[in-house]
Amino acid sequence: MNYKYKYKLSNLDCPNCARKIETALNKCENIKSASVNFAKLEVNVETSLKSGVKKIVEKTVKATDADVKVLDLNSKDNKKIIFDITRLILGITLFIISLFIKNNLIKEIFIIFAYLILLFRVLKKAILMLIKSFNIDENLLVSISCIGAYFTNNISEGLMVIILYEIGKILESIAVNNSRKSISELMDIKPDYANLLIDDEIKVVSPESVKIDDLILIKKGEKIPLDGVVVKGMSKIDNKALTGESRLVSVGVNDLVLSGGINTSDILTLKVTKTYENSTVANILSLVENATDRKAQTENFVSKAAKIYTPIILGLAISLTIVLTLIFKMPFNDAIYRSLVFLVVSCPCAIAISVPLSYFSGIGASSREGILIKGSDYLEASSKIKEIIFDKTGTLTDENNKSIEIEYLDLERYTDDINAYLVSGEEYSNHPIAKAIVKELKDAKRLKITKFKEYPGEGISYNIGKKKIMVGTKEFVKKDGFVDGTYMVIDNLVAAKINVYDGLKDNAYEVINDLQDLDIKTMMFTGDKKDIALSVSEKLGLDECHYELLPQDKFDLLNSELNKYNGNVAFVGDGINDAPSLALAKVGISMGSIGSASAIEASDIVIMNDNLDSIIKLIKISKKTNKIIKQNLIFAIGTKVLVLLLSAFGIATMWEAVFADTGVTLLTILNTTRILKKKC
Repeated sequence: MNYKYKYKLSNLDCPNCARKIETALNKCENIKSASVNFAKLEVNVETSLKSGVKKIVEKTVKATDADVKVLDLNSKDNKKIIFDITRLILGITLFIISLFIKNNLIKEIFIIFAYLILLFRVLKKAILMLIKSFNIDENLLVSISCIGAYFTNNISEGLMVIILYEIGKILESIAVNNSRKSISELMDIKPDYANLLIDDEIKVVSPESVKIDDLILIKKGEKIPLDGVVVKGMSKIDNKALTGESRLVSVGVNDLVLSGGINTSDILTLKVTKTYENSTVANILSLVENATDRKAQTENFVSKAAKIYTPIILGLAISLTIVLTLIFKMPFNDAIYRSLVFLVVSCPCAIAISVPLSYFSGIGASSREGILIKGSDYLEASSKIKEIIFDKTGTLTDENNKSIEIEYLDLERYTDDINAYLVSGEEYSNHPIAKAIVKELKDAKRLKITKFKEYPGEGISYNIGKKKIMVGTKEFVKKDGFVDGTYMVIDNLVAAKINVYDGLKDNAYEVINDLQDLDIKTMMFTGDKKDIALSVSEKLGLDECHYELLPQDKFDLLNSELNKYNGNVAFVGDGINDAPSLALAKVGISMGSIGSASAIEASDIVIMNDNLDSIIKLIKISKKTNKIIKQNLIFAIGTKVLVLLLSAFGIATMWEAVFADTGVTLLTILNTTRILKKKC
């Protein structure tokens, strides 16, 4: 049996370091798998060990990066940034004082101390990384640049490099932490406590300690800690954190209430139906928290490139010095200086940080809209969709929005009489078909009924005067030989057949139009009959429709479509019934699956609010995320290449080099935060 553990990482300020820690942990004998989430500063570990896991993680992390600490999830650690700011101020102060000292020896001592204080963190990390794991990273590039500047008499520029680099690192840490905080706030739905009812007394306990069938009390303004059925009270629930919908949901006795919502009015008493670990809120949080463990192609490319990037850059810098000295006959000090500029420019922080942070922001923004994405690879894939295939029932149509057509079979009775007999009884039922009949016959006359009785899943019976009326299935009205359907019988004579059709979802037509405007082909796969399927397809304006399909037929047709569009096909279904197709598609999107563990398991993306509009939002967020990633990559690489060319001709100095590194990193982080804005 395997156990999962999660720890917080402190002092981790480099994506490359996160990758190295992850690699080291996965090499540990007792660890089955490990993933480091740099965006959240967390490490997830799966192991067969019941105890001693934290010590193993701490030992491995320390051997990889001595500065990084392993903490419990609830621990707070803000000492590092305070220490870094203090060290920075002290180093700058010593440097400023040295400018006013005339004695060369004392001046030199102040400068050396300023160097040591400012360069301490970067140089320490570079040396430890080199000794322990034979790895070369950006810390070594910056250290060589600063020390080289000192020995080539560019003392002020060397100090300026490390000062601006440290300022940039502090600002970068603040910016990343603010992004993390913003994303975390989007999914701040975890309940802190539950009001457990024991013999009419309230005991405040942790949600994890509550058992199935326990009674809990939800006061006005409180988060709902666990899934349950209302046994007392009526109220309105705000499910915005779950579904992205601002409309309040009215609930009363026997209604199911999901954890993560907020009770906005009266007190509710719930009978718990799921433990916390199996609750809706736990499933959602687990899904969102683990989403960045699945990396997109762009992330994987950046991660792999980082392994060889820094050593190559160092080798190029050495080669540049040799070429400038031997071939172009440049003075050695000048050649070294240009190579040092080259090293500073080439630090990969902007790319290494902005890419994973962009995907993390995109997943967070989607969560705010009630769209749960299992991994950044699915977010990336959503931006490339060329075709979307829809299931019909429950996806494009709404069983609670049924339409009916009445066939009058008893020619001896007037239509108006049949309508009056029918609607008078159906008014007493809450069944979707009954509601559709009442809606269709809203102008019909109402008659007094007696002996009303409802038989769940079968039909209803009642009397009007001396007439006995039954409405329901062919088995219920006891008419053998009839085709499946809903029938009305008056005194054992069939008066009418009610043909029932699922109505279209309210915004289905608009969503299909919007998808087609985005040059995305729309199709429908359904097991329904030809005439019904074609009717729905025509009303929505779908590009193509396939009907009377078995699950295997859907699977085979989807496979054919994947070949046509190079795999960029999404399938939208209503959960586990479409599991094979949801699993096969490049992006499997589950609709109308709020609280359903099976739907979360089957699909890559879960639309929690059953709203087709969310598919448009998903595509727009994914496209916006990819657009910002491209902007960041083009800006970062373009700026670095430009400064490198300028430095080769002796135009760019350390000032431009530091901007090309730290300045570009800050700008890409700020650009990334635009993903979190509401407008896509």
